[in-house]
Amino acid sequence: MVYIICSYFSPIVHYLNALEVKLKLKYTIAEKKTHKAKRTYIIHMDKSTMPSTFNDHLSWFDSSLKSVSASAEILYTYKNIAHGFSTRLTLQEADTLGKQPGILSVIPEVRYDLHTTRTPQFLGIDKATTLLPASDQLSQVIIGILDTGIWPELKSLDDTGLGPVPSTWKGVCETGNNFNSSNCNRKLVGARFFSKGYEAALGPIDEKIESRSPRDDDGHGSHTLTTAGGSAVAGASLFGLASGTARGMATQARVAAYKVCWLFGCFSSDIAAGFDKAIEDGVNILSMSIGGSLLDYDRDIIAIGAFSATAHGILVSASAGNRGPNEGSVTNVAPWLTTVGAGTIDRDFPAYISLGNGKIYTGASLYNGKSLSDSPLSLVYSGNVSNSSVGYLCVSDSLIPSKVSGKIVVCERGGSSRVEKGLVVKSAGGVGMILVNSEEYGEQLIYDAHLIPAASLGQKSGDALKNYVFSDPNPTAKLAFGGTKLQVQPSPVVAAFSSRGPNALTPKILKPDLIAPGVNILAGWTGEVGPSGLSIDQRHVSFNIISGTSMSCPHVSGLAAILKGAYPEWSPAAIRSALMTTSYTTYKSGETFQDGATDKPATPFDYGAGHVDPVAALDPGLVYDANVDDYLDFLCALNYTSLEIKIATKRDFTCDSRKKYRVEDFNYPSFAVPLETASGIGGGSNAPCTVQYSKTLTNVGTPGTYKASVSSQITSVKIVVEPEVLSFTELYEKKSYTVTFTYTSLPSGTTSFANLEWSDGKHRVVSPIAFSWT
Repeated sequence: MVYIICSYFSPIVHYLNALEVKLKLKYTIAEKKTHKAKRTYIIHMDKSTMPSTFNDHLSWFDSSLKSVSASAEILYTYKNIAHGFSTRLTLQEADTLGKQPGILSVIPEVRYDLHTTRTPQFLGIDKATTLLPASDQLSQVIIGILDTGIWPELKSLDDTGLGPVPSTWKGVCETGNNFNSSNCNRKLVGARFFSKGYEAALGPIDEKIESRSPRDDDGHGSHTLTTAGGSAVAGASLFGLASGTARGMATQARVAAYKVCWLFGCFSSDIAAGFDKAIEDGVNILSMSIGGSLLDYDRDIIAIGAFSATAHGILVSASAGNRGPNEGSVTNVAPWLTTVGAGTIDRDFPAYISLGNGKIYTGASLYNGKSLSDSPLSLVYSGNVSNSSVGYLCVSDSLIPSKVSGKIVVCERGGSSRVEKGLVVKSAGGVGMILVNSEEYGEQLIYDAHLIPAASLGQKSGDALKNYVFSDPNPTAKLAFGGTKLQVQPSPVVAAFSSRGPNALTPKILKPDLIAPGVNILAGWTGEVGPSGLSIDQRHVSFNIISGTSMSCPHVSGLAAILKGAYPEWSPAAIRSALMTTSYTTYKSGETFQDGATDKPATPFDYGAGHVDPVAALDPGLVYDANVDDYLDFLCALNYTSLEIKIATKRDFTCDSRKKYRVEDFNYPSFAVPLETASGIGGGSNAPCTVQYSKTLTNVGTPGTYKASVSSQITSVKIVVEPEVLSFTELYEKKSYTVTFTYTSLPSGTTSFANLEWSDGKHRVVSPIAFSWT
């Protein structure tokens, strides 16, 4: 079984971690007792080969299935992202079916898991009234969210001032447990749920703990949906933190919820069905904060679904993942996906830890309850007040009450949920907690709505604090909480958790594409669980603050909706290009963004083209456009067979043997340039090595003459742009150019970077160039 990693640091993950053993047991029982050795498969059929003896394709599907299993039933049929169906089969049955005529592929189910008030001001949307599309234009745009559903009572879904639902909308408001058709309105225009794959794998949904309906029991879906397109809500906050007017990126856009994720994961057959219906319903933008292990494009249901959506003119944005700062950890790398990493904004929630030796450290916390005494309290290290070998992790029942009572406890991160550690401290009589990072987590701080006074510290400060506890005979500390702090600089900083390039699947495509706000984002929340996600947490909130690339993704989805409203005729690639080439990578001082993991300058492998700038994106000047034919050529460049292309794209296409296909000719807005090392250059001689990329720019602004300029960190690689000047006289006029990279040797290290800029004096069309070698 392949597992897809959560793209956000949701409090509900605490709950899921606690249920991990239960999940594995439940899955094993379901497999052995209920389904024996069966699992779910997605079956791709060759539409053109249906025998004439069948009157319709459903009959053909059923006959093909019954030929290998008399008891198997069809879970879903697909018509947009694939021509086929999903079902439960044994391995032997799946092998037999795969050998039948008309069967393109039999793909095993993949289990997936899930990967604001300040951001409109931070992004400058509140000041861009002259450039934003008219509200009636934006209200024709529909954003679909593939996620955990929606909590429909949220004020963020108020439809006041919105006109009739767009006539293009074909979706519905499905009913189910705790959800009826009246839960939708002119803002939330549709809601569906897809549970057949989930229930086939794990058995019937327990409606005591989750709703078999579009209702969101997790919080993640409500958060991402309201971030993308929530209406403005005055007086929003989390316990007074981040107070202000909460609004989504595209407040006038319509939203639709597709619940494909449940408390125990998201299954590919359900995700495929969600894609299929979203395309059929008529969404314009699809947002999915789901990601995971890299799979070939013809095996990855997210890539397959996103291709069909793109072919229907739908931009699909996806989270890059939370495996940073590990190199090559980025997921969702298909070039028809807009892949979004995470950065900070200029808002923080500091906590101050004052030690008895006079040292003061700044940590992080969303605690906003009763404060501790102003007097110093005794400070103990969890590993020294426990009878357990893992007591330093503050796991359940690991602390000795007589040694903890009335004291602040230092706990190590890992092993159990962060908020739950505080409850372990409380149950042992402790009054506060300081959660310190190990080397594994570095300086990455996660802000939690703790149930006791608690704060998190990065590794460096945590190590210093522990040294104090270990060396002082009577260590003490005070905890104070700073509330909401604005105008925090530097910002943005690339989030330490945000997944990084290079692109391990297709190294010549730079991913992530860009970054957007993804740290401490306030947005709508479910009424089912508290902000910590723990069952003991009875606090109910309408808004919650969480972090992850799951939060940055819907920011871009909403901004893409704004561009779609302004330019309805633009393709998904044109919208992505506008967002990428107008992004920025430096602070006002001219210094490059910091990497939150190292405090050193970040690189395009961290932030892609840069941090999104929606105001500039509304007037990009030029774009790098691409269509279905370009994507087919891209797959040919990767040596995909006709069968593999048909599975990935649902198209009959054969690569032309007379044509030379190259990824270097794919019209992407950024450059990833893998270089050969010295042993491979010129066959071992001193002959120069040359790599050439070709691109095409489309004018989407006024006529103008653009001049190319290159800035580079690497002097040993000569970069030549031909021609250096491009003149455009008409709207949508296209002009091509080449970039040639020539080198005879490479410096020490493994990466270097450059930028290519086209400018007419008003517009700056900037593409990052990321070199890599080993």
